[in-house]
Amino acid sequence: MTDAPNAALLPEGFYDVLPPDAAQEAAVIERMVAVLGGHGFDRVKPPLVEFEDTLLSGVGASMARHTFRLMDPMGSRMLGLRADMTVQVARIARSRLAAAPRPLRLAYAGQVLQVRGTQLRPERQFAQVGAELIGGAQPAADAEAALLAVEALQAVGVDRLALDLTEPTLVPALLGALDVDGGAATALRHALDRKDAAAVAQHGGAAAAALGGLLAASGPADAALAALSGIDLPAVTRPILDRLAEVVRLIRASAPDLMVTVDFVEHRGFEYHTGVAFTLFARGARGEVGRGGRYRANGAEGEEATGFTLFMDTVLRAVTPPQAPRRVFLPRGTARGEGAALRAEGYVTIAGLEPGADPLVEARRLGCGWVLRDGRLDEI
Repeated sequence: MTDAPNAALLPEGFYDVLPPDAAQEAAVIERMVAVLGGHGFDRVKPPLVEFEDTLLSGVGASMARHTFRLMDPMGSRMLGLRADMTVQVARIARSRLAAAPRPLRLAYAGQVLQVRGTQLRPERQFAQVGAELIGGAQPAADAEAALLAVEALQAVGVDRLALDLTEPTLVPALLGALDVDGGAATALRHALDRKDAAAVAQHGGAAAAALGGLLAASGPADAALAALSGIDLPAVTRPILDRLAEVVRLIRASAPDLMVTVDFVEHRGFEYHTGVAFTLFARGARGEVGRGGRYRANGAEGEEATGFTLFMDTVLRAVTPPQAPRRVFLPRGTARGEGAALRAEGYVTIAGLEPGADPLVEARRLGCGWVLRDGRLDEI
């Protein structure tokens, strides 16, 4: 005979969100979405499940290894549970909103599900908030996405932010111009991912000096861009770096106090990005609070787009914990109008159910700091 299952036991990477954290998450999400809406980003709500071939097409192909699949019992087609909402917004833009004026600004918030967690993010289900600007190819669009992500985070109390910019197409362009490919290119990518200068020098061949220079130059934006003048780079990289410098200038002009860094060789997590991309960190919070950048909304031939996703599990670790609500116990028989007046003042009211219960005892038992007696609010 087996023991009864433990009702509190959940699969690895899944967690119950309890009071007061669930309420705080909802409030933070709505505040962020309100900031996005104030900048003209209209909210959309895609479904949790889509056909697998649709969900994993275009930019969605990069999420294939993260996606749960199941068979649709109604149609016998494979379905995918979304692992990221960016790909769904891109689908909406190219289908349901194909005739809408560009640039198209869309915002979203919802839960995503991933096959595996990571060391920094062990959760396999978490909430995302984000925005996509579709149809805008200008550097100003790249800057708008980054600055909007910063504003949304600051609006909920996430300060001491660092914005780390990268250009995932830079290293491939450099390697292509110097005819570095195959195994050598793969070894270099791994070395750059580890920030291993010695391995870059060992495997770099004709690209060793340029890649070593880019690796060493990465850091605070102004110094990083200034250091480029001392690096011998192929001409094909110049437009890429000029655009990156323009995005930095635009961000600096709008947010001069924001910490901005540049990593010229980073590409992990930006596999489908086609231009300036970024990661956001908050001091004291484990892992990134957000990520975004330029991509094509329907694969290689799709519309130019840029946007970002904010990861609510990390965001909530960076915000100030919620204050305990001011809870008032209302003895049974309290007039509805009295409770409504207190709630209008910001109190949370807990109605008594037992007719003969001692109000003071019940108030303490239910975690209330006040009790309403004879029309008077008494602090316990």
